[in-house]
Amino acid sequence: MDDTHRTQSLVLVIFGITGDLAQRKLLPALYQLARAHELPEDLRIVGISRRDVAKADVFASLERFVGGSGYDPATEAWLSDHTDMRQMDLLDRSAYETLRADLEAQQAKLDGTATRLYYLSIPSQAFAPIVRLLGETGHHQAVTGQPAPRLLIEKPFGYDLASARELIGTLSEHFQESQIYRIDHYVAKETVQNILVFRFQNPLFEGVWNNRHIDHIAITAHEQLDIEGRANFYEQTGALRDLIQSHLLQLLAITAMDRPAKLTSADIHHEKLRLLQAVTPIAPNEVAERTIRGQYDGYRSEVANPESTTETFARLTLEINTAAWRGVPIILETGKALDAKRTEISLCFRQAEETNAERNKLIFRIQPSEGITLRLETKQPGIHNTTAPADMALDFAHSFTSRPAEAYERVIIDAIRGDQTLFASSEEVIRSWEIIENVLQQWSHDDADLRSYPKGSHGPVDSLAH
Repeated sequence: MDDTHRTQSLVLVIFGITGDLAQRKLLPALYQLARAHELPEDLRIVGISRRDVAKADVFASLERFVGGSGYDPATEAWLSDHTDMRQMDLLDRSAYETLRADLEAQQAKLDGTATRLYYLSIPSQAFAPIVRLLGETGHHQAVTGQPAPRLLIEKPFGYDLASARELIGTLSEHFQESQIYRIDHYVAKETVQNILVFRFQNPLFEGVWNNRHIDHIAITAHEQLDIEGRANFYEQTGALRDLIQSHLLQLLAITAMDRPAKLTSADIHHEKLRLLQAVTPIAPNEVAERTIRGQYDGYRSEVANPESTTETFARLTLEINTAAWRGVPIILETGKALDAKRTEISLCFRQAEETNAERNKLIFRIQPSEGITLRLETKQPGIHNTTAPADMALDFAHSFTSRPAEAYERVIIDAIRGDQTLFASSEEVIRSWEIIENVLQQWSHDDADLRSYPKGSHGPVDSLAH
């Protein structure tokens, strides 16, 4: 077991520590890690904010966002004691120079070999100027004998193919690819990590993981919630950019990639990229046939734009041009304000013969209850030969005694370890934009196929059966 995250001294710099993401996800993850004694004792957290914020105010909502019973005030106090706040003009070069000197002094007070992590919990439009100023003032450089600093950034990684290339170019001017950690909290989910083990360490399934046995693959991310007041963000993003370009294509890569030479970060990324390169982008003249988009009723009022054509539901049907997967439809679907919250990967197997029986399915449940289900046709008890589908289910919450780590807990630990397995590479990001670029262009020019759907429904089309 790799326990370097416990012993490696750490300086964690959080830009946007007062923001919604840091408050809801990052600080609760740090609390859970601290309570489980998974964080280094030699830890300093530096919270960066544009305005003057008291440390007590930063941690005021922590108990509410952690949730559950048994909240431990001593753990919160430990985190607070290890945190310093800094007000900073994020466009002032001299402020970055002062910050660097202070951080290096913090490192020297620890043991001189501390890892330095910069976590950008900020709006995407602020990435480029902050990264540029960090680079120009030497924050990307390691002090002799210390690990190279690492940069953690949240999606979206660009707005389209051109902006993604520009952003990656800015990053690469100052940071090496080995220093950049692009966060995808879906990939950090326990179930997604389990896919690799399930596939490659269980010969029972590896032999049927191909087009001879699998009829289609469906990857869905349904949400009951609407845009929750994030009008500006969602109007600029939409369902295709928000989830399919990033999360769902990453899930597809993990699900369908070939066995890597070794289960190392480099080999896994190599196979993920090969898989994404084999996904055939939808041609402009095929967009109407192979995509569906919708917008829930009332969305235009919520964003105060009666002409909005932003999609809150998107479904794409893709193809993988490899010998193993050619001819297998790949369906990616996401939507807001639907009837149920459900994120899962479903592999539907071919029928052995003509029958009315339900197809066998293997379902990886990512949320709300993580686990794996194998749906089989079985004989019902009794004197008649009546069959019915039955589920063989592995529920992580009930099958294991240890608490599954939340995605952001795993993100933090892997960044401390220097393990990039669960983070998207630059090449993967670019390829994901290439796959959907024609769809984005067609949808921006023509909204004739935008369908409306009621809140709480399956969406604008029949729900994918599971």
